[in-house]
Amino acid sequence: MTTVSEPGAAAGAPAPARATPIHLPEQSLRHDVRAVKVVWQREMIRFSQDKVRILTSLLQPLLYMFVLGTGLSSLTRGATGDVNLRTFMFPGVLAVSVLFTAMFSAVSIVWDREFGFLREMLVAPVRRGSILVGKAIGGATVATIQGAFVLALAPLVGVPYAPVMVLVLLVEMLVLGFSVTAFGLVLAARVKQIQSMMGLMQMVLLPLMFLSGALYPLANLPAWLNVAVHVNPITYAVHPLRDAVFVHIDASSQAVAALNPPLTWWGWVVPAVVQVGVVVAAGLAFLAIAIWEFNRAD
Repeated sequence: MTTVSEPGAAAGAPAPARATPIHLPEQSLRHDVRAVKVVWQREMIRFSQDKVRILTSLLQPLLYMFVLGTGLSSLTRGATGDVNLRTFMFPGVLAVSVLFTAMFSAVSIVWDREFGFLREMLVAPVRRGSILVGKAIGGATVATIQGAFVLALAPLVGVPYAPVMVLVLLVEMLVLGFSVTAFGLVLAARVKQIQSMMGLMQMVLLPLMFLSGALYPLANLPAWLNVAVHVNPITYAVHPLRDAVFVHIDASSQAVAALNPPLTWWGWVVPAVVQVGVVVAAGLAFLAIAIWEFNRAD
């Protein structure tokens, strides 16, 4: 009887080995936590290696405090009481520094998408949400470190080093950085090109900055501007920063009333804890939206 061998198989040759199935690890909380840590570490490494970014991020706060603040002092002298305008602007400049740094951290995810690295992260056997959580925490940490560099300049504008104040400011900057990074991830969820993201970022950041009271007091604002300021979530990060600074500087009651009036809702003075809670809630909401958007993405 004649046997028919498989084409291309030599007589007596061993049977081809079967392909070994590939087993991917199942998603678990441990893997998700590790993914958060890896993404956070990547943000830290990227930030530490980009010396130009650190230096250029310091340029804007310096211009605000020492150029704009000094220039406007001649116009506002007498209106700020016994408080120097640069001292008043210092908490707002801290917030602006964190705002821009955190948003730039979120922008980097568009770079990752454009160069294919994001796809490699999204196909990893972890929840996509863990990648975004790591990105948000990493962006918040980077923004806080950048804000700490600006905070080191406090004595130059009449703000003393006070351990309690420094600790409070760092915590509040961390909360602000988290919320802004999460908001940036929402914007970056559907943007494919870095050029489009940069234009969108500038269009969003400038209104957030100018409508937060970072560079001007909230007293005696026009009705429409007062509404816009109260709707802006960044306001609820700037005001606690300014409260923390004003507690530790010598300022008359008249100057405090003019430069740092209480933030109110229909006549009710909003406590600082509630203000920070608003920022935290906004950040968690933005992060949830970003995770939802990335889960829908291909």
